[in-house]
This record gives sequence, structure tokens and C-alpha cells, in this order.
Amino acid sequence: MTEQAIRVLLVEDSDVYRDSLVFLLGRVDGIEVVGAVATGASAASACEELAAQVAVIDYRLPDVDGAEAAAEVRRRCPEAAVVFLSASTGDDEVAAARSSGTSLVGKDEGVDALVDAIRGARGGAG
Repeated sequence: MTEQAIRVLLVEDSDVYRDSLVFLLGRVDGIEVVGAVATGASAASACEELAAQVAVIDYRLPDVDGAEAAAEVRRRCPEAAVVFLSASTGDDEVAAARSSGTSLVGKDEGVDALVDAIRGARGGAG
């Protein structure tokens, strides 16, 4: 019997980066990108509608910060885990990730680090 793929929602405001992640993660065994949105405001409803298991949220979104988006995702989609993605992994981002119990992956760390964080968020599933 094959394991179910981890259902991932991407929340990233950069069209190019978001599309690149959809492309790259779409080729990883055990991961299924079920949706991709550009704003934090749309993250929770998309997570809920798409039954995402992991929401990968850019920490620096133009409408809300990642912590706000994560809190709303957890409120409306409590089964979903959250992974922060950020171009900066400075003190603010690290503190926000720690306080919310969320993994933080730098955009410069590569797709393998993101895949590991997604799998780790689901308890090693996939």
C-alpha cells in the first residue's frame, strides 16, 4: 500500500518564486502541492477549502506578517502544520518561529531543506 502524499499549500507573494516552488515541490515524491496563494489573508480559507496538511507561509507578506497568517491558518485549519519561509532568517523571524512552534526555512537554503521541514512538520510522513 502506498502512503498518501502530504498536501501542501504555498503562501508566497512573489509570482516567480511561488511558481518555482510549485514546479520543484511537484516533482518530489510524497508531496502534493494542492494550492498556492499570494496573500496571508487568503491563506486560511485556501487551507480549509483544499484540506492542506502543511501550509508553507512566506514570513514577509505584503498584507500581514507570517505570524498573523499562521495564527489564522491554525484557527481555521487546526489539523494543518505551518512552516515559515523567509528571505531573512534574522532575530525577528527566528523569534516568531520559536514562539509559534513553527519551522523556519531560509529561501537560500534550497528545496531539500524545505522538503525536510514539510516532512518534519507532518511528523516525518511522506
